[in-house]
Amino acid sequence: MLNQSAIILLLLPLVYSAGQSSRLEIISSKQDIQVGEEILLVCKAPKEGDMTWFREGEEIDDEEIVSKVDYTTSKLLIWKASLSDVGTYTCKFESEDGHNVETEFVVYIYKGPSFHDTTTYHEFLEGTDGVVLCVVTGQPAVDVQWLKDKEPIPSTPGRRVWKTSDNALHIEKVKREDAGTYICQAQIKGRPIYQQLPVSVVVNAPPTVHIREEVKKVAVGPETNVSLSCLVGGLPKPNITWTMPVEFDPSRHLFNSDRSQLTIRSVVRADYGEYVCTAKNKIAESSATFMLHVFEPPEVFISGDQHSVNVGKRVAVSCNVTGYPQPDLHWLNKQNGQELDMAGRIHVLDGMLEIKDVIPSDGGLYSCMAVSTSGNASRDVSIHTQPGPPHYLTVTPGPTSVLFTLKTFPINGGTPIKSFVLQWRKNAIEKWEETIVAASDVLAITDLRPYTKYTVRMAALNNVGRGQFSIENTVRTEGKQGEPDSPAISTDQAKVEGNSFSVPLEQSDNGGSPLLHLNVKYKEEAEKSEWHKMQLPSDAKSVNLKDLTFGSDYRLEVEAVNYNGSSIPATFNFTVLEQPVSSRMTKGTVAGIVMLIFLVVFLAVDATCCYRNRCGLLMAVAGKLSRWKDPGLKKVEEGEGTTNGDVTLKAISKPRRSIQQSGVQTISKEAGHLTEVTCDKAPLTKNEKLHPTTDA
Repeated sequence: MLNQSAIILLLLPLVYSAGQSSRLEIISSKQDIQVGEEILLVCKAPKEGDMTWFREGEEIDDEEIVSKVDYTTSKLLIWKASLSDVGTYTCKFESEDGHNVETEFVVYIYKGPSFHDTTTYHEFLEGTDGVVLCVVTGQPAVDVQWLKDKEPIPSTPGRRVWKTSDNALHIEKVKREDAGTYICQAQIKGRPIYQQLPVSVVVNAPPTVHIREEVKKVAVGPETNVSLSCLVGGLPKPNITWTMPVEFDPSRHLFNSDRSQLTIRSVVRADYGEYVCTAKNKIAESSATFMLHVFEPPEVFISGDQHSVNVGKRVAVSCNVTGYPQPDLHWLNKQNGQELDMAGRIHVLDGMLEIKDVIPSDGGLYSCMAVSTSGNASRDVSIHTQPGPPHYLTVTPGPTSVLFTLKTFPINGGTPIKSFVLQWRKNAIEKWEETIVAASDVLAITDLRPYTKYTVRMAALNNVGRGQFSIENTVRTEGKQGEPDSPAISTDQAKVEGNSFSVPLEQSDNGGSPLLHLNVKYKEEAEKSEWHKMQLPSDAKSVNLKDLTFGSDYRLEVEAVNYNGSSIPATFNFTVLEQPVSSRMTKGTVAGIVMLIFLVVFLAVDATCCYRNRCGLLMAVAGKLSRWKDPGLKKVEEGEGTTNGDVTLKAISKPRRSIQQSGVQTISKEAGHLTEVTCDKAPLTKNEKLHPTTDA
């Protein structure tokens, strides 16, 4: 290692490199020198000259101490410093031109501080007073200070922890928090020279054992574990041991790391007894005792967790209980919280619950309970039956629906009501129609006919079945808002006459708006028949239909119309009977009969004319047929053998013009008066020409 002289010599080039100093100065590595160390002072002048060293004003002329380094540098070296070397050192410089200058440097010499044989480890019993000594020597003088956690301990008497006048540390009634490391610091008075000595303080305390439960109860079972814990204190840390009523079994008896907790696994009856936790250190020992009670908890066994039974039937549930000590058995009705006894419709006999003539309110939960000093246990059984009838029911009709409103739900029979059965019919003869609606939905019957009277009822439905129906309610559905009611058809006054039909009408409520008219339509019931439509005034009193088909069934519909719409049609079915035989002829038949009658009358008249007056169509036909047989007749016809057109016939003595005129009269449009037409004047055929002399 480099000594102080070497350090000074190494510093000199740095001084020169900084440039020429304009003043005299003394260079040293440190000012505080411990006894036995060397003292090295270097005096540096700004120029050449003579330098002289002085200590406390006395010149030092010892060449072993003072030496010249060069023309501007001188040094002072004391190999082993002693307390007598302390003082002020002066370097005096005299230049060649007679200029004098000097500078001073104070050297401090110290010895120590030293702690000698001061004890660095102390143990105190908790609650007692403790004193820690710090023996320090040093020169010229030493100040002592105690520190803990870098904080100085005051020297004020009366405090629990303080520094006495003889530099000792006093701790009154030692506490556990007083344990730790304390620092005794000794410093050369007035100088930054100090030494520190760590001192350990240990606080001892006798063991303490605390337990939370002196008595502990636990039930036996392969899955049952119990832990016994003792809270142990003391300094130094105590060792913990256990005393048990059974032999230690490492598979069942487990300890934690410091053995303060004992865990017993798979508790059995033999684990019953006292368990002692003992804590011991070099100061003392302490213990605590646990009392472990081992029981067999009650268990309950029932014949079934759920029973479904119909209303009016009987149900029975058996129950058995076990445990140590033997528990008592009780049955509890959880609907009302009442304990059941041996009397009544619902009773208990030899541990068996029996319910006779089940009613909906019997449904619900029943509990079989086992009660003993080792604990309680219970098992619930559910009795399910049909729900009760709905009460407090309000029925509200709409135009095409009926709404059911329940103030309270029916008794559910022990299981939730999931839906309701809604039934309706128009009269007692009809069968009930029904729909099933979920309990969470709107309870309503829909798609009904307006202005119609219905009988309705409802019943609740759960998992067991349908309950009793509510009382029947009779309602009449309403009409649509603003539309008129259907016209009333007086069916008892309907008439069918031939193929005509008539029925009186009576108008109901107009819906708050005047009626515009009545729409009437009718058709035959036969397939593919079309409706015949007609309108009647709003005040029409009847419907009259004509030209209906005989032997047909008809359907009639009449609806009232106002500005808001039309009513539901009023309907009526009627039948037109078969046509009587006398009136079954068609028009063609009648025409044929008329022509036949005309022909018969014509033939009769013509025959009469022919045989009586030798005239008419028959006479002409007969003449045509016979002229070929009688040449004479042909000649007559051709006008031979006659004069002036006179024709003489056999058996006729009078000429043609003298034949007696028949009594047939016609009206002449030209003359405006009746003229007599006789058979001899009328032409027999269209080919027969009138004689020029014949009267028109």
